[in-house]
Amino acid sequence: MIEIEDIVKSFDGMTVLDHVSATLYDGKVNMIIGQSGSGKTVLMKSLIGLHKPDSGRILYDGRDITRMSEQQLRSVHREVGMLFQGSALFDSMTVLENVMFPLEMFSHKTDAEMEERARYCLEHVNIPERALGLMPSEISGGMQKRVAIARAIVMEPRYLFCDEPNSGLDPKTSLVIDQLIHDLTEELGICTIVNSHDMNSIMEVGDNILFLRNGRKEWQGSRDNIFHAGNEALDDFVFASRLYKRVKNAMQ
Repeated sequence: MIEIEDIVKSFDGMTVLDHVSATLYDGKVNMIIGQSGSGKTVLMKSLIGLHKPDSGRILYDGRDITRMSEQQLRSVHREVGMLFQGSALFDSMTVLENVMFPLEMFSHKTDAEMEERARYCLEHVNIPERALGLMPSEISGGMQKRVAIARAIVMEPRYLFCDEPNSGLDPKTSLVIDQLIHDLTEELGICTIVNSHDMNSIMEVGDNILFLRNGRKEWQGSRDNIFHAGNEALDDFVFASRLYKRVKNAMQ
């Protein structure tokens, strides 16, 4: 669990996060949503430790990362998995080598143990054996994303951060990635945090949703009650597309 307590962050005198508080739960897909400029990217970077808040606390299972030394923070980062927006696979490495890379950098496993763990994670995200020796350029975008997920969980993280995981994917593949992230989160009991503005993803897997507006927490809830939140700013965000406008009209 990650607890955000009264976080404030400013850049050049401009407040980007304004006293934000929220709880992000284990075994849940916790989504940070909002329009461009709402502060969600800055909040994500603050949660990871890339930005230090001006005030407030960020607690990883009771451990305040805002008060940690660089060495202490590096130790916490070993419990964190990252799924980057563009997958960020290494072009010069095979699929299997990409997933083994974090183990080579941060574990003390033997070569055989690293390969076994990497193969297990790749099998878990439905990457076939025939693809393990291929380069990232030789597989589809959806498969690249699944390889990136395997790499993100190979170190058995307690916290998984996903930055726009469906960026560049078609709607059908996006649903597959959403469900995969959701299933892994439940199965492994990890605290997953997803930065997204994709309403399809929000409605598919948003167990715990934090909606930011102008750097403030405007609303927090689940996908089950987002349509009935009664928050004007959230409604403007949710019902922005023609499809969801029709949904809203059908509900009235």
